[in-house]
Amino acid sequence: MKVCGIIAEYNPFHNGHENQIRMAKELTGADKVIVVMSGDFTQRGVPAFMDKYSRTRMALKGGADLVLELPLYYSVGSAEFFASGAIALLDRIGVVDSLCFGSECGDVEILKDIAEILTDNKDDLHEIIREKMKTGLSYPMARMATIEEMIPNSYEHVQAMSGPNNILGFEYLRAIKQRESAIEPFTNLRIGAGYHDRMMQSTLSSAMAIRESIEETGTIDRIESQVPYYVFDIMKEEYNQTFPILEEDISAMLKYKLLLDAADGYTSYVDISKDFSDKILKNLNRYSSFSQFCDLLKSKDITYARVSRSLLHVLLNIRKDRMKMFIEDDYVYYARILGFREESKELLTEMKNHSDIPMISKLADAKNFLKDHALTMLESDVQSAHIYDTLVTEKYHSATVSEFSREIVRV
Repeated sequence: MKVCGIIAEYNPFHNGHENQIRMAKELTGADKVIVVMSGDFTQRGVPAFMDKYSRTRMALKGGADLVLELPLYYSVGSAEFFASGAIALLDRIGVVDSLCFGSECGDVEILKDIAEILTDNKDDLHEIIREKMKTGLSYPMARMATIEEMIPNSYEHVQAMSGPNNILGFEYLRAIKQRESAIEPFTNLRIGAGYHDRMMQSTLSSAMAIRESIEETGTIDRIESQVPYYVFDIMKEEYNQTFPILEEDISAMLKYKLLLDAADGYTSYVDISKDFSDKILKNLNRYSSFSQFCDLLKSKDITYARVSRSLLHVLLNIRKDRMKMFIEDDYVYYARILGFREESKELLTEMKNHSDIPMISKLADAKNFLKDHALTMLESDVQSAHIYDTLVTEKYHSATVSEFSREIVRV
């Protein structure tokens, strides 16, 4: 049995995602697909549009055989941490032969070149990029200019530095190289709308365009052609019951947490420097909403996405000392199962036989076999799920559901 891994958010699952699962099997020759998916908070630094269980149902109906949750510390991390945590999880379960990811360039060799440069020159690159930023360049532009100098006369490599899927791609490749994993990487050319494309397309709009269409129109009718029929059926069930959850929905909760921590500052949280902590404190009295505060804090040095991730780290208690501890312990301690296809149960047996980390199928049992740092990581995952459920409960007046009572999704 050949197994391909996919790393995703599916926020929400759309036609392009269904196509990518199908192409992943074709490209890699895989019989089964395991998806490592973000939980209830995403890499952009905002809550997921739909909860992780709804998105798991969508992925399984869309062709995935097994969905595992990416631990919180990586799902809300920078591209480097997001990729490293996900690759570590796929590698440690011991059954994944290949990784397939979408990219704007569609050329895995170009992305491998970039990954090699970033890996082999990590310390020097940091200093070079910092010097270029002093001239007024943003971090992404400074890194692009640095790669251009290191690979002269290579237009393709420089262009690849600007695509968001390309950036995640070479971070996946860098993580594979650093841990000397046997996972073989493949990439397929992303078709349809780009990751940041806000315009609706005929049938291949981006997740961002779909989210914004629903938010702006107050209906899901307009996006019916953009998602598979089974996704639309789930959306009809859940619309205005559990979703949409928007970034502004964390506004009050975040301000409370910022005020609570103000006396000590925010430097203990991942991605927050002393200068940025001071900037948050200086402007806290001007806070009116999440997006307004992100706009207020962003600069040429710190993008909106970096600001939103940093603020989410404060809300969710994502601390530097814990991140360091987790990374030094090889990133992950368990594989938490969100859902699987009944016809693919043999995957679970294979994982039991080959994984060097335990599988969590029933959350209440985890304390019986997880210890110390592993429990700390799991407690962060559970706490974030309860925070998300609080957002849903407050917005839609639904009953609170404990993460411990949730059942694995089976299709």
